[in-house]
Amino acid sequence: MPVSPVRLNHAVLFVADLERSVRFYTEVFAMEVIAREPRADAAFLRLPRSGNHHDLGLFGVGTAGTQRRRGAVGLYHLAWQLDTIDELAAARQTLLGADAYTGESSHGATKSVYGVDPDGNEFELMWMLPRGSWGVYESSAPIDRLDLTGEIERWKGVATAGETTAKTATASLPGAVRS
Repeated sequence: MPVSPVRLNHAVLFVADLERSVRFYTEVFAMEVIAREPRADAAFLRLPRSGNHHDLGLFGVGTAGTQRRRGAVGLYHLAWQLDTIDELAAARQTLLGADAYTGESSHGATKSVYGVDPDGNEFELMWMLPRGSWGVYESSAPIDRLDLTGEIERWKGVATAGETTAKTATASLPGAVRS
């Protein structure tokens, strides 16, 4: 029987300079350091609206860990979901201000801006259309130019992060009782 997780609980990154990375994620993402493990040169951080124990673990490895080149085998990026398109626009400005912005795109059902942390770890900040509006994007994920101004005009104030709930995930499990 296949394993059927509910969602990704947290990510862990190896970083060259732990304090530099902690500073980046607390300043750019407003994450809170909830625990430190000095023996492992590690810090665990939580997103401001998260109900999770921790969303990101950072382990300092010093200069022994060299920056991975783009396109190499391994993790490409982490994707953090935002609640509204307005938050995506604000995130774009924050990334530009932190000199961490690397691009943006529309994937149909999702709208994304991309960035990079001080160690070159890439990440995506994304907003998802309301589930009922996916239409032709139900089974496709194009990589198109993002018209952020047009998307804001169309979707301003529409919150969708709450649509990804345990109820939705549970309903798709084999043998789940549907109400």
